[in-house]
Amino acid sequence: MIINHPLLGPRDSQEFTYLGDASLIDRPDWQAEDAVDRFYDYLYERENPAGEHRELWFHEQGDRSWLVVTRNTLTHEITKVELARDVARARGRGK
Repeated sequence: MIINHPLLGPRDSQEFTYLGDASLIDRPDWQAEDAVDRFYDYLYERENPAGEHRELWFHEQGDRSWLVVTRNTLTHEITKVELARDVARARGRGK
């Protein structure tokens, strides 16, 4: 599988480590009153979608960047690759 890195161009997926659902970018507030419940859901509750899914990938054998890869879990077709920092900033995080 080839991942088209936004900065480096096409790279073999073996250079990357899959880290899970891209929703992990939205880490809960540890000071919230219901922080224990929110962190439980954040750490253990996962969906297992068939079809298009946004995932976190780490370019371990390259520039060590984090990517959000939109991939079809049935066909492995990649439709979008974004820098995770850009996704986080767009959501109001990482300021």
